[in-house]
Amino acid sequence: MTSTSHRAAPRRSRRAGRPGADEPDLRQLLLDTAIAQFARVGIGATSLRAIATAADVTPAMLHYYFGDKARLTQALIDERLLPALAALRAQLELAGDDPAVLIEGFVRGLGEVVAQHPWLPPLWAREVLCEGGALREVMLQQRGPSIPQMLAQRFAKAQAEGRLNAALDPRLLVVSLVGLTLFPVASAPVWQQLFGAQDLGADALREHTFALLRGGAGVTIPGGAR
Repeated sequence: MTSTSHRAAPRRSRRAGRPGADEPDLRQLLLDTAIAQFARVGIGATSLRAIATAADVTPAMLHYYFGDKARLTQALIDERLLPALAALRAQLELAGDDPAVLIEGFVRGLGEVVAQHPWLPPLWAREVLCEGGALREVMLQQRGPSIPQMLAQRFAKAQAEGRLNAALDPRLLVVSLVGLTLFPVASAPVWQQLFGAQDLGADALREHTFALLRGGAGVTIPGGAR
């Protein structure tokens, strides 16, 4: 007789087709899995079959909830991306017109968004910054522009009132803030390995950003506008 200790473990059956009446709604799990795959390898390089495999379901189950990849991507936009940006804008709208308060609110608010949605920085780097990214037009045409435009307008107003450095371009100040917040998180796997800096997390990044914005590098840079 064959010992039970040598029997092969039964294969875990993949959930297939339409869910049964007593099964939980897998929609959120599937959306989470898809977003993780999108952030890791890109939307264009991710197949529905790869998402189904990662979620341990059949492609038919994924099709049942989302239909096709275009509708799945739209679900990411409507249910995750735009609500996250709307929450950040709501916080900034309450910050008033003080440029220091606005800057702090943006840095802290975006940090909170990233903590809740860690997929956002790598997805932003892949699908917004890169030419042909699947989310670039969304960010340019939908709610994405409302935050940088609002900040630039408030910074310009503060500058006209003498409350912001006259040498700054309000629009580029917004670009700098995005570069100081999203880019370090998106590129963390590179610089953490380069500097052996796995101990530097979100809190350290935030405090470094504040120190840089408040005091600069403490050096005199020659040159300037000609």
